[in-house]
Amino acid sequence: MASDPILQIALPGPLRVLYDYLPPENPPHNTAVGCRYQIPFGRSSRIGILMAINAKSDVPPDRLKRALRQIDTQPLLGSSDLRLLHWAANYYQHPLGDVIFHALPVTLRKHSSRSGSRQNGVRLTTLGNTVNPESLRQAPKQLALMRALSQTPEGMERTILMQRLQISQSVVRVLLEKGWIERCQIPESPQPVTSYSNDIDLNSEQREAVDQVYRQLGRFRPFLLHGVTGSGKTEVYLRLIETVVGRGQQALLLVPEIGLTPQLLQRFQKSMGAGVAVLHSALADGERERVWQTLRRGQRPILIGTRSAVFTPMPNLGLIIVDEEHDLSYKQQEGFRYSARDLALVRGQQCGCPVVLGSATPSLESLRNVAEGRYTRLSLPQRVGNARIPPLMLLDIRNVHLDGGLSPALIKQLRQTLDADEQALLFLNRRGYAPMLTCHACGWLTDCPRCDARMTHHRQLQLLWCHHCGHQRREPNQCPECGCPDLRPLGQGTERVEEALQRHFPGTPLARIDRDSTSRKGALEQILSRIKAGEFPLLLGTQMLAKGHHFPDVTLVAILDVDQGLFGADFRASERMAQLVLQVAGRAGRAERPGRVLIQTRHPDHPLMQLLTKHGYEAFADEALEERRAAAFPPYSHQVLLRAESAKAADPENFLNQAIKVGRALNGNGSIEFWGPVPAPMARKAGKTRAHLLIQSTHRQPLHQWLTKWVSEIARLSEARRVRWSIDVDPQEML
Repeated sequence: MASDPILQIALPGPLRVLYDYLPPENPPHNTAVGCRYQIPFGRSSRIGILMAINAKSDVPPDRLKRALRQIDTQPLLGSSDLRLLHWAANYYQHPLGDVIFHALPVTLRKHSSRSGSRQNGVRLTTLGNTVNPESLRQAPKQLALMRALSQTPEGMERTILMQRLQISQSVVRVLLEKGWIERCQIPESPQPVTSYSNDIDLNSEQREAVDQVYRQLGRFRPFLLHGVTGSGKTEVYLRLIETVVGRGQQALLLVPEIGLTPQLLQRFQKSMGAGVAVLHSALADGERERVWQTLRRGQRPILIGTRSAVFTPMPNLGLIIVDEEHDLSYKQQEGFRYSARDLALVRGQQCGCPVVLGSATPSLESLRNVAEGRYTRLSLPQRVGNARIPPLMLLDIRNVHLDGGLSPALIKQLRQTLDADEQALLFLNRRGYAPMLTCHACGWLTDCPRCDARMTHHRQLQLLWCHHCGHQRREPNQCPECGCPDLRPLGQGTERVEEALQRHFPGTPLARIDRDSTSRKGALEQILSRIKAGEFPLLLGTQMLAKGHHFPDVTLVAILDVDQGLFGADFRASERMAQLVLQVAGRAGRAERPGRVLIQTRHPDHPLMQLLTKHGYEAFADEALEERRAAAFPPYSHQVLLRAESAKAADPENFLNQAIKVGRALNGNGSIEFWGPVPAPMARKAGKTRAHLLIQSTHRQPLHQWLTKWVSEIARLSEARRVRWSIDVDPQEML
């Protein structure tokens, strides 16, 4: 036993240590880091990943247990993949095993793999090779299948056979029952990439952007591709990826949400064929693993994916692109709270390839990195073709009666647009009928019983629905406090605006796009195709309608309500508002017809609104960066948020107070600032009381050196066992 190597295994969950095990009784010839093992753990067994092999252990020999079996014959994760995951676990202060299993498809987190053992092909058996073809003259389809397999002894994919020979599943089943053929595994072959370059003429700015990145292929260099909406960023992506694939390498394109970028996805699949793989959370588990495995083996050269795709093994990675790099969706908000955009930069640095961050409204962090020379800026200041950037105009709605959220001036503009046979898009980032119901007699409001929030009224579903914890209840017929039947909606959601539009423009087809109207599979794609065909003159939606779509007939965009972003408690609220306004505005005037953008506001004189509408995003960003510098807020400082929640109201604050005492004791030079503890902006959510402690420092390295020690110490506090707590490095939201 003393001569056995020691296997150090990482397990998923809140376990911040590696566990030592002896090899299985009959170990395979290839014991390699990155393979999965089934190990005994307590009274059951669990799946872990081998992280290291040591000669000895700190655990006494008589207490060491043997691993039950090695699951994989080859490592699932290579050294470069594990290096990235190690970095992420250290930087975001999250348990290594949990980080690694987060990077694996769901099927690979279990004992067996669905698609890994899926037998997708058939081949002749020994008995089948002895069959006389003349005996199948009366069964021509069986004969055709047997002849095809006789020419490919290694077997063929069942779906390819059925398509090529025009046979049904029953023919395959009959031959399986006879024992003439058997199931087998057919490795997926590399997929070719279609060349598209002759179909697109780049303008001078696009060519310059492509050339600058091309000159840096083979080495790490971050670029910020700052292109206004409609400037042709996708064409730049296509040309760069084609170049990289032509060099025999792989390319990774990250997008915020697959559902919000269907046209980009279709463009890539049309231009580059079967070489494009797609990974996102809506895929079935087995399909997700199958795609993941083809990329790990280098059989697909291109991956388009959402946040977690940044961890996908790609052994020949030559380029990373992050589209809409400013988007909040790249930041994981639960569990392992990583930023996919930031990890894309780390991965590019580790594997030595360029990273392109694309956006029409770059984050302030990226703009500061450009100003300080860490990123190279690539500019696309003009829209392609004859399209022009639409002007932004403010509609003052103070002392104006709104009908379902629509002002008389907006209704007039909508009528003019429809009379000209053009499309109009209305944006309201609030689904449902109204944010709340109230009793006209006693003032009762639809408070959520589990959160410090109102329950949104969904009239079509006849529900009250808390969008924070998911709690639902039926719409009441009368006030539960006083019994009055006069319940009235307060505020507007997309359902209520839809009702008002149908009243003002009866008979005009209208498409509403939000989470409720597109919940069925394929519903979003169907609506978008009908919009593209011109079936809907009126478009209404949330941010699902605001990003990544090209609607050439839309000439009017109306933003119904953005005032909340002017006065948000989060210092990032104005940045998010400005980005959203410009992204929505970018849907107007993308073809030959000029566009215009109307913004309803009760604060038309607000300096931010004036700056944004008169001077554009860059002027706003310069002003916002100066304000951040003066206040010592990110990106001029670095933050960590410690969150705590508990069913007992006093426990979170008690824990955070103890955490401050430990933190100050470790803060030798006083470079760390502690803000709090304070109640969370939503102090009660899903029945739990929540509190925050914000830590800030002007220097990143000392902060992280202190953070590693601090997290280790607070994990041992007795108060830590009474709360659920989490660390959020570089937080993007304070909720």
